[in-house]
Amino acid sequence: MPHLQLTLDIGSRNPEPFEDALFGLGAVSVTLEDAADDPVLEPAPGATPLWPTVVVRALFDSDADRDVIARALATAVADSPSPRFEAVPDRAWEREWLKDFRPMRFGRRLWVCPGGMPADGPDAIRIELDPGLAFGTGTHPTTALCLEWLDGCDVAGRQVVDYGCGSGILAIAAARLGAAAVHAMDIDPRH
Repeated sequence: MPHLQLTLDIGSRNPEPFEDALFGLGAVSVTLEDAADDPVLEPAPGATPLWPTVVVRALFDSDADRDVIARALATAVADSPSPRFEAVPDRAWEREWLKDFRPMRFGRRLWVCPGGMPADGPDAIRIELDPGLAFGTGTHPTTALCLEWLDGCDVAGRQVVDYGCGSGILAIAAARLGAAAVHAMDIDPRH
């Protein structure tokens, strides 16, 4: 079923009132996005940093009334910017971004590859990772640096700790590089 997407450029305003109002109006999802190209670096545990300027996107069922949503949003949030609407065809959204995910090399021989994609090189050490929505694909600069460092180290026969493991990619890399024992732990109980 297609959806109706609402877009709001809220600048540096607090997004919570917009999120609350949009969910109250029946949004099936609300997403916050960077309005510019400002990095958000690794947050402290429990912190939720945002970009200096934010775009809010909300998906509604296709039969939602645009005028009703716009009026209700203007009433719910003072000085709300005018929303933009567009029809969006239905897709497997949680998988959509994977079409651009390609094998990545870290160091000389360590590769992170999405399911079924090959690594390049005869001495390649391949980690197959279908990232889904997990943090820890190697795209974050600190993860990339750690993967490069692991590739350059002789971890064979050693014990390695991956503290704050997320997806466990560093632990997996250490194991593939020959570590004798790998311990991975995280403060998030889902990992």
